Amino acid sequence: MPVPERGPQTEGAGLLVRELARNFMTDDGEVAAVRGVSFTVKPGEFFTLLGPSGCGKTTTLRCVAGLETPDSGHIAVGDRVVHDSAGRISLPPYERAIGMVFQSYAIWPHMTVSDHVAFPLKMVRPRLSRQEIEGRVQESLQKVRLDEYSSRMATKLSGGQQQRLALARALVAKPRLILLDEPLSNLDAGLREKMRDELRALQQETGVTTLYVTHDQSEAFGMSSRIAVMQSGSIVQIGEPHEIYTRPATRYVATFVGKTNMLEGSAEGDATAGIVAVATGVGTVQASLPPSTTATDVVGAVVRPEDVELSDQAFASDLGSVLTGTVEQATFLGESVEYQVRVGNETLVSRQHPAVDFRTGSEVSVRLQAQRCVAIGADPEDRSSIRPEDDAPEAELPSDGLMMSDL
Repeated sequence: MPVPERGPQTEGAGLLVRELARNFMTDDGEVAAVRGVSFTVKPGEFFTLLGPSGCGKTTTLRCVAGLETPDSGHIAVGDRVVHDSAGRISLPPYERAIGMVFQSYAIWPHMTVSDHVAFPLKMVRPRLSRQEIEGRVQESLQKVRLDEYSSRMATKLSGGQQQRLALARALVAKPRLILLDEPLSNLDAGLREKMRDELRALQQETGVTTLYVTHDQSEAFGMSSRIAVMQSGSIVQIGEPHEIYTRPATRYVATFVGKTNMLEGSAEGDATAGIVAVATGVGTVQASLPPSTTATDVVGAVVRPEDVELSDQAFASDLGSVLTGTVEQATFLGESVEYQVRVGNETLVSRQHPAVDFRTGSEVSVRLQAQRCVAIGADPEDRSSIRPEDDAPEAELPSDGLMMSDL
């Protein structure tokens, strides 16, 4: 569908969001659902908003889609500004060239699979020919491997097939941007993992710019090019999955994303070559200091369970902090064994290969390598302070999986 020339053009990003804010009135007064959110999604990138329920991720998504009107902010999709509060620009959803898939798939019982996928194309103006619609429907169904089910009633598909049908319907009009709001949440665990891989492969195949919303860390890590972690309506860290996991910027990110050992404490002196000594309940540990954190800001150190090394022999101290602990508990998890080790005033969790065997009550040597132990600062009181250059009540919609031009 041709998009009318309303709003100025902008170069560069697949999606640009700047200083987005959205407030809601409740019985307890005004609530800031989204506070100064800024991020950029590159063309063809799979970008995820990750956070717990109520953090503002779906409200942000709905503002991008045009289903919520921001109180302030700037949004551009491709080369078109679709919302700018200062310029009083706000394009309706059907003019934004966006496809969207929600938690439920909006499968209509009276339509076949091909009818579902064709529906957005029948709303396009000027009208497409029957041959062009059939060709694009077939192409879209082939991408999600549903072409052999084109004449089947959509309600006769399995849960995973219905999810793929919703994707095909969202992609058939070739949107500039696709928005996915917890699309795997209704699937069982095994199917969810399979569909996660299929969805990522499909996104890479089509190259469509994607904004994904989830509270599930495995989904975010497994599919995303980059992740924005949200807390209380703001983005607190943006980075690649490996960076988010191994170099958390705040206490909140460290404890929300994966299991971790949080060691409260303070820095002993200044950092040297990016390493700072942190006094903690297990003793003094050497930890790497992120560029955005100073020694005076340090409130502790975090280390992941897989980075807590254990041995029944004394470790050499040239690679990190060496401590002594006592094994309090061992839990066999199949692919690993999780040990709880008492060190000083703290209990550290360590994850080891299942072939490793330490008896409860035995004394072990514990090593925390400085590069894998990260010093962190306090969570900022104003979580909307993330800089754009850092790259920087949710309602149900019954039209899940439709092109925005259908709304």
